[in-house]
Amino acid sequence: MKSFLPKDPGTDREWILVDVAGKPLGRAAVLIANTLRGKMKPTFTPAVDIGDFVIVINADKVKLTGSKENKKIYERYSGYRGGRRTFTAAAVRERHPERLIEQAVKGMLPGNHLCRRMMTRLKIYAGPEHPHQAQQPRTVELG
Repeated sequence: MKSFLPKDPGTDREWILVDVAGKPLGRAAVLIANTLRGKMKPTFTPAVDIGDFVIVINADKVKLTGSKENKKIYERYSGYRGGRRTFTAAAVRERHPERLIEQAVKGMLPGNHLCRRMMTRLKIYAGPEHPHQAQQPRTVELG
């Protein structure tokens, strides 16, 4: 009996729409990361990229539990001496609300070359509008 190895689906990937308004950041990120990897499919293989496209709307309304809004720190480094910048989650949400979800999802994906390819299929929008109606995305509710 031969082993089955799934092929890259190419243009046959599905589009998934996730509304994260009022949902906890971590729980939303787990669902998004698993969908990007293709873990929901019966043919999942860790070394093959068979995941779907994910559209996230209402990123500015994602919920941070407890006191994470003011205590959680995000860091950025420019590469120069003294170039490290730190921001609270509240400051990140104010300027770039999509980065909260982007960072959480990226941390849940494997740290190899597949991560970059999966992250290109993640589309995050701060408000309820998105330009992907032509792809007819399927809406998925968070548990």
